[in-house]
Amino acid sequence: MLRAKDNFAPRAGTRVAYLSLVSFALLAIAVLVGTMIGPAGPQWWRVPIELVDRLPLITVDSGVSPEEWNIVWQIRMPRVVLAVLVGAMLSVAGASYQGVFRNPLVDPYLLGVAAGAGLGATLVFALRRSATENWLIDPLPLAAFVGGLVAVFATYMIGNTFSKARSSATLVLAGIAVTSLTTAIQTFVLQRNNDVVRQVYGWILGRLSSATWGDVRLILPYVVFSCVVLLMHRRLLDVLRVGDDEATALGMNIRRVRLTVVLAATLGT
Repeated sequence: MLRAKDNFAPRAGTRVAYLSLVSFALLAIAVLVGTMIGPAGPQWWRVPIELVDRLPLITVDSGVSPEEWNIVWQIRMPRVVLAVLVGAMLSVAGASYQGVFRNPLVDPYLLGVAAGAGLGATLVFALRRSATENWLIDPLPLAAFVGGLVAVFATYMIGNTFSKARSSATLVLAGIAVTSLTTAIQTFVLQRNNDVVRQVYGWILGRLSSATWGDVRLILPYVVFSCVVLLMHRRLLDVLRVGDDEATALGMNIRRVRLTVVLAATLGT
C-alpha cells in the first residue's frame, strides 16, 4: 500500500516544474494586461495583436499607429517591467532573509535596510538637491545604497559582538535597534528641514508612474547580480535552516554564508 501511494505521489521536481510553469504563465498574463490598460493609447484588444506583429517573420495588421505604440512601449512597458523586477527582487530577498534567520516573519527591512536607505536619502534632500544637480552621479540612490549597507553592517557587527553563538535571534534584535536609531536620526533631520518632508516621504513610498527604460537599466544589474548570488546559496540556506550547530558540523562557514546572503539581499533591496 505504501508503495502504491509512493507511485501516485508527484515527484518534487515535477511539482517545482509545474509551479514554475504556472507562475511564468500568470506573470506573462499580468505583463500583458499591464500593457493593455491605460487612459491613452490604442484600444486594449489591439495591443496583443501589435505585439504579435512585432515578432519576426509575422505580419499582422493591428491598426496601431506609431504614436499609439510609443505610448505602449515608452510609458506602459517600463512601468510593468520595473514592477516585475522590484517584486521579484523583494521576494527573493525576503525568502533569503527568512532562510538566514529561520523566521517566517523576517522581511528585507528588518535589518535596517529601509531605515538606513531612508536616512541616506533624507540627508541628500536636506543638503539641497540643487547643490548636487551637476554631479556626474546622482547622489540620491548612492546615498540610499550606502545608508542601507551601513545599517546592515552595523546590525551584523552588533549581533556578532554581543553573541558568541551568533544566533539569528540576536541579529534580529540588533536589526530592530539599528532601525530605531536610524529612524530617530531621520526624524530629527526632518524636523530641522520641514521643507523637504514631502519630498522625502514621496521618495520613501516610491512610485512607478514616472518609470522609464533608464530606470530599468539602472536597477537591472543589481537585481541580476543579487538574484544570482542568492540562488547560488539556496542549498546552503536549506542546511542553515536545520540549525547553526548542525550546519557547523557539516563544515559550513556560517558567518561567511550569512554575511554573503545578507549583503546580496541588501544590495538588491
